[in-house]
Amino acid sequence: MIAAIRLSKAVVLNIFVLIACCSTLRAQSTPPATQLQTAKTYCNPINLDYGYCPIPNFSTWGKHRATADPVIVNFKGDYFLFSTNQWGYWWSPDLSTWNFVPRKFLKPYHHVYDELCAPAVGIIGDTMIVFGSTYSRNFPIWMSTNPKTDDWKEAIDSLEIGGWDPAFFTDDDGKLYMYNGSSNVYPLYGVELDRKTFQPKGARKEMYFLEQWRYGWQRFGEYMDNTFLEPFIEGAWVTKHNGKYYLQYGAPGTEMSGYADGVVVGETPLGPFQAQSDPLSFKPGGFIRGAGHGATFQDNWKNYWHVSTMNITVKNTFERRNGMWPAGFDKDGVMFCNTAFGDYPHYLPNGEADHLQSRFTGWMLLNYQKPVTVSSTYGEHHANNAVDESVKTWWSAKTGNKGEWIQSDLGDISTVHAIQINYADQDAEFMGKQTGIFHQYRLWASADGKKWTLITDKSNNKTDVPHDYVSFDQPVKARYIKLENIHMPTGKFAVSGLRVFGKGNGVPPRGVQEFIVLRTERDKRSAMIKWQPDDQAYAYNIYYGTAPDKLYNCIMVHDANEYYFKGMDSQKTYDYTIESINENGISLRYKTLTIE
Repeated sequence: MIAAIRLSKAVVLNIFVLIACCSTLRAQSTPPATQLQTAKTYCNPINLDYGYCPIPNFSTWGKHRATADPVIVNFKGDYFLFSTNQWGYWWSPDLSTWNFVPRKFLKPYHHVYDELCAPAVGIIGDTMIVFGSTYSRNFPIWMSTNPKTDDWKEAIDSLEIGGWDPAFFTDDDGKLYMYNGSSNVYPLYGVELDRKTFQPKGARKEMYFLEQWRYGWQRFGEYMDNTFLEPFIEGAWVTKHNGKYYLQYGAPGTEMSGYADGVVVGETPLGPFQAQSDPLSFKPGGFIRGAGHGATFQDNWKNYWHVSTMNITVKNTFERRNGMWPAGFDKDGVMFCNTAFGDYPHYLPNGEADHLQSRFTGWMLLNYQKPVTVSSTYGEHHANNAVDESVKTWWSAKTGNKGEWIQSDLGDISTVHAIQINYADQDAEFMGKQTGIFHQYRLWASADGKKWTLITDKSNNKTDVPHDYVSFDQPVKARYIKLENIHMPTGKFAVSGLRVFGKGNGVPPRGVQEFIVLRTERDKRSAMIKWQPDDQAYAYNIYYGTAPDKLYNCIMVHDANEYYFKGMDSQKTYDYTIESINENGISLRYKTLTIE
């Protein structure tokens, strides 16, 4: 987040000199407990058979996959995921394997583009209810006691008030509420619904409107610096915990790297609400960015998780994906979401857990900016784009034919635990949801680039896996990893990220030795963050929060030693620290700095 803060080189140098003498290191987060080693792993973005954008004028720069605004609910021990314009939904027994259920909810069923946009999903006893964004009378509230199949009935033909970006919440006393709102002019609204008729009991009430004058992260713009457009508030969701109501919302705009979910806290379902200073879910750095407009749910062990929207926004503003992170509440009732290493492999739930402790596997990215060779290159989509840690760029072969390949050199023999293959939509021909399409490929490993061992064979795969993630029961020792195309569902063989995870053969970085955070007095929402580069690191994690024990937000920065941040609460004191990252591990953290 870039702020217009200018300091002379002399001032910066003097600041470094002043703090150098007190540079101390602090232990990194507690690594995953031993029992986690038996859990399955996953890697964001979630590997779903995402539909292609169904709206013709949204495909100006090429047809592409798209979804957003996810909701996951735990219903009778299984997980159900609904997301924008997928012409159906998914269910999973374990948050790993997702089964698609085709279904069109909106009436009439023909010529529909916004078929189920930003859906509301609620649970009332043994029944699931679903409603989509609309201000017209063409969308029933649907209900099902058996949503693993297309087994739905109309609860009511239409909802009197409608609403864009709706959300349902059933309180412990059985009362049902609906929230809605998606605007840079109007706030979020809430209303109680009659349980029998589903019609409103009274008028809708204003819940919350953005306060960007105080909370910097709510400002519009890629770097929170847009001065001509007001930020959007949208995507309501409510979670009740220890008698309090946590109303979550997305802001400031879905196309921004800083797209996040905020949270306000109240004593009743309809407020009044008090804002938490920082976003609940925030992911402005890394391979794929954004963590806004989502929902919070509990797994089968009552651990909290948060799912939300991640953005690509290259072929279109609304080119997006879904991501999922561990979440929870601390001892003071502060709601948090752990997005550190948020697009690296994490452990899925397998028992009761403390989500203040990371579920990151510790498997590092082994091939960032390492040498790449390919079978062919199409246009400007060069080979190194597949290892530059940006989903917004991609390598493309000249064709989608069998035999096209890409090979990544890890630089040394390393221990490979997992590989993520992120396909790009180069010259895709589909629009809307597709079934019966699939990817087929082989993964090879080599110690010397000459003798190859087949480590994954998906040459007979019949599933659509645009962000396929493969983990190995037995780690693979290799220097070279090669991905060989067998079949593409459409378009050319193109990859935005061939990401190899594991442990290198070297040592972790030593850690940042000098670190400053200079908060501007004119606008205390903003700060210049600067540090002495660690020559053993390729990236850094900046952690910050409103107390030393509440450093709940994380910004990953690659190949830089400064960051201009505009996301603070102007009324609060902040604490910051930083750690260095390379393919061998994570450094100790710098001491925590308190910034008035």
